[in-house]
Amino acid sequence: MPGKFIVKKTPKGFFRFSLAAGNAMTILTSKNYATRANCLAGIETIKKNSGIEIEDQTLQNPVEKKCPKFEIYFDKSNQYRYRMIAANGMNVAISEEGYATKNGCINGIKAISRAADGAEVDETLLKK
Repeated sequence: MPGKFIVKKTPKGFFRFSLAAGNAMTILTSKNYATRANCLAGIETIKKNSGIEIEDQTLQNPVEKKCPKFEIYFDKSNQYRYRMIAANGMNVAISEEGYATKNGCINGIKAISRAADGAEVDETLLKK
């Protein structure tokens, strides 16, 4: 079921997007972008690359993957998280929440692929 990319402006004037799954749960949040055009380009990166390889940085000797890629890592609370790294090496987006298990984190990445496929872009929050 397709999700929805929701674009909004932060209180400091940056643009950012989130990806909501078909059940309306937010599964991914972008970094801040200075312009709307760059924010929309970030969305296109997610749509285009959501089925990419995963680099597991939680392993003792991780195998480095070529960008674009998802990286799984431990956050400060020792939870699993993911981030998407674009072909240019820039961090595009991160997981909305930490996961207790690696399998849960991988399922979160798979949810992005499902939600991004055919997702519409909603910019209604920019008009408020």
